[in-house]
Amino acid sequence: MKLSVVIPCYNEIETIDEILTKVRAVDIPLEFEIVIVDDGSNDGTRDYLNAIEDEHVKIYFHEENQGKGGALHTAFAKATGDLIVIQDADLEYDPADYPRLLQPILDGKADVVYGSRFVSGSTHRVLYFWHSLGNRLLTLTSNMFTNLNLTDMEVGYKLFKKSVLDRVHLSEKRFGFEPEVTAKIARLDIAIYEVGISYYGRTYADGKKINWRDGVRALYVILKYGLFGRFVA
Repeated sequence: MKLSVVIPCYNEIETIDEILTKVRAVDIPLEFEIVIVDDGSNDGTRDYLNAIEDEHVKIYFHEENQGKGGALHTAFAKATGDLIVIQDADLEYDPADYPRLLQPILDGKADVVYGSRFVSGSTHRVLYFWHSLGNRLLTLTSNMFTNLNLTDMEVGYKLFKKSVLDRVHLSEKRFGFEPEVTAKIARLDIAIYEVGISYYGRTYADGKKINWRDGVRALYVILKYGLFGRFVA
């Protein structure tokens, strides 16, 4: 089996080198590739990526920023692995958790595995109360429409069999990707698992990009694909 680590990247010059070092250092019993999509960076990230010479790293560039979802659409289309894991470039999630995410699939139990920041005994940075509450409310609302019992729908760590992603059409270009993909895989006859992960959250001073507007959009997307899902592609 082969694992594709897909990295949507936008203005991450401060962290991209370190996250690639961490990804390369992970010890997993699979062949792997790294698929990076630079989503219109203008801080030197593109120059850094252009200088990479590594046969295991594929790099694609968007001339204009499309959003995380747009970058993931490109990455999924280019990935050649049997399994695909999403890796944000900002160091909030630790690639050392890959073995934990992979285990339910390697054991033959799961088709999709979500990480969870809320059921783990691992290290977590203490940050924003309202962000945490908002994530939990969005997860609760999503669960009401999908009939799943996830604890962390908005988590950045999601691992899919590529055959699952090939069965869904994704439209959301920005952070609406998370509720959209959750709503659409929930309609499939597949096994979804959840495992606890560590989380090293960033502040806005550190470059965190998601804000309250993205939360409002996520709620809209939950309703769009949950309440009206049968009428929306």
